[in-house]
Amino acid sequence: MDKITTLSQFLSLGGSQFQVYEMGRRVQHIDTDTFEQIEALTIPYPSPLLGHAQFALVFWDETQDHFIWFLKLPLDEQGLLSPAPRTQFIKMIIEALGNAPTQKLTQAQQDKLANHPFSFKPSPEKLAMFNALVRKKLNQAPSQQYQTAYDYLANKHKGNQWEKVGLQGIADVCVRMNDNPHLELIKNGLSQSPIEVQIAICQCLEHLSIDASLAHLLLNQIINEQTDHNLYRLRALASYPNLAKEAIMHWDRQNQLTPELLITIAARNWTTLQDTQLQTLYLDALAKNEQAFFNQLFIELVAIPVLRPLLLAQLRSPERSPQLTQAIGGLFKATKS
Repeated sequence: MDKITTLSQFLSLGGSQFQVYEMGRRVQHIDTDTFEQIEALTIPYPSPLLGHAQFALVFWDETQDHFIWFLKLPLDEQGLLSPAPRTQFIKMIIEALGNAPTQKLTQAQQDKLANHPFSFKPSPEKLAMFNALVRKKLNQAPSQQYQTAYDYLANKHKGNQWEKVGLQGIADVCVRMNDNPHLELIKNGLSQSPIEVQIAICQCLEHLSIDASLAHLLLNQIINEQTDHNLYRLRALASYPNLAKEAIMHWDRQNQLTPELLITIAARNWTTLQDTQLQTLYLDALAKNEQAFFNQLFIELVAIPVLRPLLLAQLRSPERSPQLTQAIGGLFKATKS
């Protein structure tokens, strides 16, 4: 076990099957080949968040008992996993567990593994989606909250019984949107339910590739309703950058690209910024804010592999606006100080 350098090796040699889920920007399954390339440092982590890779490892052996590690590992300037912290974590695990990651732990082993520096706790929304996705991926039954959410969205409950609907149940419904009649139930929820339920549905949809009809419903709500809750609807369009672009252009025409909206785009709708027109619009709007705010979001966005070459090109563009030029100059000054 001394020659083990990756988590994939450790789990495979220990006789475990495993799955990997991105847990930073959007909760998404990462296929094994991609994860092995990330671990081999041949490709950058695709969705960095605040300089780290945040992901979950789900693993099991022939007993079918499932185990989960939520890991937060630092990335280098190129977006690659920093080898030293990963090696430190693997060494710690081997010292505690030997070559059997799925063994039953003694109290001493549990104490040794508790609160290690590379663990993190996902938000309730991400945890609900993670649980729903894992259960579906492993062909397991949904949570006990599923039926309550299903019945509510099917209008089998009256009055204010939405308060009994749990986020986990809504997540279980949303991950099954391709199974009839779940898509219609989700649409009903977005059209007829109290705003609290609509927000919960959007918080789940932002992690999924959603149906086109559902995406258009969300866009129509954004355009026709003036409400702060539209930020959640925009996040729910994360898998539809073309429609998210329409929503952002709508806000721009109304001079409503607020700091909150700019943060939302950077956090969930960053794929829209691969569009040259929207990228220019976004950076110009970002440059109208305080220098520290511009620096923070620009640095976060340039760390995303698909955006990095596009944003670096903006630094050299002679056609950028005077305000953006000034903001970029302030960025250079801040990074050199």
